[in-house]
This record gives sequence, C-alpha cells and structure tokens, in this order.
Amino acid sequence: MILPAVAVVAGLVLLVWSAERFVDGAAASSARFGVSPLLIGMLVIGFGTSAPELVVSALAAGQGNPGLALGNAYGSNIANIGLILGLVALISPLAVHSRVVRREMPILGAATLLSALLMWGGVVGRLEGALLLALLALFIGGSIFRARREGADALGADTEESLAEHPMSLGAALAWTGIGLVLLVVSSRILVWGAVAIAQGLGVSDLIIGLTVVAVGTSLPELASSISALRRREHDLVLGNVVGSNLFNTLGVVGLAAVIHPIQVGAEVLLRDWSLMAAMTVLMAVFALGWRGRAGRINRLEGGVLLAMYLTYTAWLVRLVLGGGGG
Repeated sequence: MILPAVAVVAGLVLLVWSAERFVDGAAASSARFGVSPLLIGMLVIGFGTSAPELVVSALAAGQGNPGLALGNAYGSNIANIGLILGLVALISPLAVHSRVVRREMPILGAATLLSALLMWGGVVGRLEGALLLALLALFIGGSIFRARREGADALGADTEESLAEHPMSLGAALAWTGIGLVLLVVSSRILVWGAVAIAQGLGVSDLIIGLTVVAVGTSLPELASSISALRRREHDLVLGNVVGSNLFNTLGVVGLAAVIHPIQVGAEVLLRDWSLMAAMTVLMAVFALGWRGRAGRINRLEGGVLLAMYLTYTAWLVRLVLGGGGG
C-alpha cells in the first residue's frame, strides 16, 4: 500500500502543477490569437480547469474502471461547490454581476437533471455518453455565438484583468500549453494506478476512491484559480470557474468516459451522490441568482452551509471506508 499511496500523492502534486501550466498557457495562447476575454473566461479557464478530471476519467474508463471516472466527475462537482465555493465565500462574500454566469446556472441545473434520467436504468452507455458530448458541443457553439453578439460582461472584465497580470509571449504560451498537457497525461496515469491499487487493497469500490481522494485532487486547480481570482476581487471569475467546470464534468467528463466504457451505476449513486450534487447545485443557484429584490451573492453564512454539507458528506464516505462498506 505504500507505493500506491506515494503514487497518488506524487500524481496529485504533478497533476495540479501541470493543470495550472496548461490553463495559463491555453488562456494566454487564446488571447494572443484574438479570442475575446469573455470566451476565455467561459471556455478556456472555466472548462480548462476540468482538464484533470477529463484525463483521469478517460484513462480510468480505458483501463476498465468506469466507476472511478464517474466518482471523479461527480465528486469533483460536489467539491467545487461545497469545498471551493463554500471556503472562498467564508473568506470573502461573493457578489455576482455576470449575466453569463447567471445564464449558465439553469443550464447546469438542466444538465444535472438529465444525468439522473440517463442513470435511471442502471447504466450510462455509449449512446448516452455520445448524447452528453453532443450537448456539450452545442453549448460551446451557442456560447461562442452569444459572446460575439453580446457586449461587455463582468466575467470578461475579470478575465482581462487576470490575463494582464500574467503576460506571456505566444511562444511561451504554446510551450506551456504543450508541456502542461503532456504532464497531465503522465500524472493522471500515475494517479489512476495508485487509486485503483488503494481501492483494491482496502476492499472498497473505485467509485468511493473517485468520490474522495481523486475528486479532491483533481479539484485543486479550481481551488488555486479561485483563490487567485479572489485576491483580485474577481468574484464573477470565481463563480464562473465553478459553474463552467461542473458543466464540463457533467457533460464532457462523464460523456467521454461512457463512450470509452459503459458505466454501471448503482442505486447508491442516485440516492447519495447525485442527490447531494443536485441539492448543492440548486442552493448555489438560489444564493447566487438572488430573489425578491435580494442581490445575487453568496455570503459567509451561505458559504458555511455549502462547506458543512461537503464535510458531512465526506465524513459519511470515510465512515463507509472504515466500516468496510464497498459502496
């Protein structure tokens, strides 16, 4: 068990570092090629921070461990809202101004509901996976179309400020994008091997390992970028990272994993994991969108609620592991 544990730790450290380099390089490259700051914030940064989940889940599914892929995707969504958004809101309440972020939240809610319908039969097959990927492509196409037609947005302004703080030549940006991508694959292979070995050694399902250790590890790039944006008071970029990442996980990560290898879904996934993910998604939207004249924001109390939900859920999973539950 020592070598797999070392592999997981080393894989996570390298994964976080390479993901940051990949996102920074991809964002700077996009800016050099004339992509608007709004699109960079929506797609390159928001989706790019999910690159670890995508690579890890694709490798896990390819090696015959689709449960790890599903746990990674849904566990990361739960961690993004509960751990990252909750923790950041505790540090500093988040005001929401971006109409793009407001528009993406109902789309995320619809994608979350659709994921439950696709899992209802007990398996997410290749056809369902292809449907999720097609919907992601449709969303990306619609986002590009709207971004070209619409004017300034708070998310675009936040992204522009972030890019200005980290100027990079085109050559350096392309180099870091390539290096980050290669190391993402390498670190993901190391991480998946260690995670599967630990799951087998402890006698628990790869789903549980995906929901806990792997999910938190692959969510660290979102945490790093969110704290960095918070220091610059770029609140819409913080929320945009979480919403964009969760949307990409729900459609792209699960979709690609299912196309590679059909995912068997136990009843506990819907009752325990999906239900919490859906509840946290709804709460995030209620807090951030505002209602009855209340301005859209996530204050410290609401951040504390999200964080408490995440900690309670994680403690529950740890008890399953310690109690010998395989779920």
